[in-house]
Amino acid sequence: MNTIQVIDIVTLILALAIAIIGHEIMHGLVAYKNGDPTAKAQNRLSINPLVHIDPIGTILVPAMLHFSGAGFLFGWAKPVPINERIVMQNGGYDGLIAVSLAGIAFNFTLALIAVIVLQFVPPAESLVTYFITKLLWYTVIYNIVLGVFNLYPIPPLDGSHVVSHFFSKMGIHSVAAFYNKISQYGMILLMIIIATPLSVIIFQPISYILRALLP
Repeated sequence: MNTIQVIDIVTLILALAIAIIGHEIMHGLVAYKNGDPTAKAQNRLSINPLVHIDPIGTILVPAMLHFSGAGFLFGWAKPVPINERIVMQNGGYDGLIAVSLAGIAFNFTLALIAVIVLQFVPPAESLVTYFITKLLWYTVIYNIVLGVFNLYPIPPLDGSHVVSHFFSKMGIHSVAAFYNKISQYGMILLMIIIATPLSVIIFQPISYILRALLP
């Protein structure tokens, strides 16, 4: 393995880790701003990656996708604990929606910052500039992937929580009840979508956005 390949792998891992760990931290931070100390009390607002690593979502799934040549990476960190009752008491349904959207907002913001910074990075004529370019490039890709993917209203993705809380705010609680019933099957449904031609429907919008941001 040559130096360029090592840089590619290191920057890929760094970008993915920052995207998924930052995503979870933001959920906990916004919950904390709404009076919920749960994540902070369990040290889950820390930037220490060890407290956020999920053996399957952070290591196994990304590694399998990478070495199988899947053409994309996806993963997740250990979910940050949220006490929805406390958030509801302090922020209402708007607070719950804000907590659900916090990770997505982080991903999109970080992707846009990386796009802007890329415009000022000199051509990758040295290992240092190559490292910086690849890290920013992967940062755009994985934050867009995570941001868009989590918008889909499929449990346990954030989009399902946003939809559930929104309709509950409107007084339509049947949507939340429906999601509660199917939540145990959500991960199975996601794996089926990712592993079948249905994945085209999910990832096509991501491809459009990435082509626009990284021509």
